Amino acid sequence: MEDGEQPTILITNDDGIDAPGLRALVQVLVSTNRFSVQVCAPDRERSAVSHGITWLHPIEAKPVNIDGASAYAVSGTPADCASLGISKALFPTVADLVLSGINMGSNCGYHVVYSGTVAGAREAFFNDIPSISISYDWVRGKSDINDFSLAAQACLPIIIAVLVEIKNQRFPQRCFLNVDLPANIADHKGYRLTKQGKSFFKMGWRQVTSGTQGERMSSTMTMDVDTALPTEANTSSVSPEHLLFRREITVTPLAALSPAEADCHAYLKDWLSSVHELPSASAL
Repeated sequence: MEDGEQPTILITNDDGIDAPGLRALVQVLVSTNRFSVQVCAPDRERSAVSHGITWLHPIEAKPVNIDGASAYAVSGTPADCASLGISKALFPTVADLVLSGINMGSNCGYHVVYSGTVAGAREAFFNDIPSISISYDWVRGKSDINDFSLAAQACLPIIIAVLVEIKNQRFPQRCFLNVDLPANIADHKGYRLTKQGKSFFKMGWRQVTSGTQGERMSSTMTMDVDTALPTEANTSSVSPEHLLFRREITVTPLAALSPAEADCHAYLKDWLSSVHELPSASAL
């Protein structure tokens, strides 16, 4: 990023190029007249595809008309789109910053493993491009499409601040950011730095039809959330899920892979040192 030049931002997502979250983010960025905006996003919804990539098969990129941006719809995954977008195969310049979102639904805890939104930002991180994944805690029956514009506006200070750090070569290279915005975004309480939580989806299965050629099954989902509730004294160590309920915008640094818990590493270090011969049958 040279002095006097507009920074370039690449936007991708996993909800598809027509998703209201992506369109709101583009519109807010374009309206500032401060950025050159590129869009490289899936041509259809690709939620929960994790960090899947297209291997040994061509993907198609079609130009799409989005006011103020140079945009392509791609027949690939979010990771494909981020990789293609920063490859110079579509755009003449490599983006200074990659944004993935705004996702319809939060991405906290172990959800980041499944999330295509997070994968789009992670793929940029793999390629040494600073990135942010952005998700809005959409609540059915309560949230409104216009909330995505409010969410984009609430992220604008973070985006600008990150670009300043990039320009001054101070942005940390060992992480990317995962931002989650609360459902009541119009009345949010500001930003809170957090650590990745441990909430996760439990998958169940139920039979929906039966036939002679096999069974058809449908998945069911329930979500487990960390049980510890925040207090004024310990909010810095509380998972993002609880802070979203407090109407705070959570900012969580992530890396390529999360390290194992410290106690697991300590146990396995001692255990491995004892594994020098086959255990006796009686030990099984």
